[in-house]
Amino acid sequence: MADLQSILFASLRDGYVQVSVFVAVTVLLFGLVQYRTNGALLRALEENERLQPLFGGLLGLTPGCGGAIVVMPLYVRGSVSFGTVVATLGATAGDSAFVILALAPEAALYAYGIALAASVATGYLVDSYGIGVARVDAAVSRVSPTATTDGGTVVNSRVGPNPTHEYPSGSPTHSHEAGPDRSSKILTPLSHAAHVAWWVTAAGGLVLGTMYLLRGGPEVALTVGVGFDGAFTVFGLAGAVLSLYLYGVGRHYVGEGQVARARDSFSSLYDTATHAAMETSFVTVWVFAAFLAYEYGVVLTGLDVSAIAAGAGVLAPIGGVAVGLIPGCGPQILLASVYAEGGLPFSALASNAVAQDGDALFPLLAIDPKAAIVATIYNALPALVVGVALFFLWEPVFGMPEFGFGVA
Repeated sequence: MADLQSILFASLRDGYVQVSVFVAVTVLLFGLVQYRTNGALLRALEENERLQPLFGGLLGLTPGCGGAIVVMPLYVRGSVSFGTVVATLGATAGDSAFVILALAPEAALYAYGIALAASVATGYLVDSYGIGVARVDAAVSRVSPTATTDGGTVVNSRVGPNPTHEYPSGSPTHSHEAGPDRSSKILTPLSHAAHVAWWVTAAGGLVLGTMYLLRGGPEVALTVGVGFDGAFTVFGLAGAVLSLYLYGVGRHYVGEGQVARARDSFSSLYDTATHAAMETSFVTVWVFAAFLAYEYGVVLTGLDVSAIAAGAGVLAPIGGVAVGLIPGCGPQILLASVYAEGGLPFSALASNAVAQDGDALFPLLAIDPKAAIVATIYNALPALVVGVALFFLWEPVFGMPEFGFGVA
């Protein structure tokens, strides 16, 4: 029981400091761009339909998941194509990018460059031909018998409302409604205070998270006190509790009751910061769930994902794809750490880079789970091709060993 409690607290702490604070920064940066340009970024993405998969891939390529998270609500309201979603999720570098950039920068350049090219190409193929639509739809229908997926929508000359996102009232049902939906003499000021406190913990967590990555992702003791481990735990648990409060209660009192929704523009800096905090809190809840599921799964079943991914021969890149199929950044961070220690070949890192969707898959799972399943399937196919091809061709073509390539 003590071990299970330690896993709970460690998962809350690590999820916030290792993942959430970086998501917060990227979402805030995109929000600030939206605020300063009055929504020009998203309008440019929506209006340039032919370039959407490329733009989506570039947004996904930004370290962390903030850029990719921005794209998901746009698909739900019919502003971007499904191929754009596929390209964005496939190119998503996720929070594992911070580990690879710090510890194996040359490998990061190759892996994420390959992921961008493969994902954008797949996105354009999906938009142009709806490849494999019948088979994918059949597979998804077996998972959800009532499903009518739009994963194979052929865009051709225009992007329009998605078939599974009908708007009976004539307006998008997922549109953002500004302003709080509740008011309370106690909870309204408390929620605003929690929002401010959340950003204080996010700033401290960002510093600690960066130090953690620069130190190579060491083990951090679950303790309270003076020093790095103590501060890591205090800021992590405080940020986690505040995130749970903001998502469960606070968002209804500070004007962001509808999370995982795209915003065209922001009225003020505070409004921009509020949106970033609520979006990050929403993702944080899913990250906590993923961390706990993974950690409890390891403890209760004895499963060692890193050992499976590091299997001999061609099983290594296939293992990289398998790990990439797990939603969230926790398992990907683990795989990146193992690679940086020389425990995995480059083909496994590259296949994982294509297959992983990072935390951006969580909003899509919440608002359109069937589309999320289809996108994951589409990304797994090029990931397998890339990983297996690199396994057989890397050393003969490039003349460099796969294990330890690019590690600083």
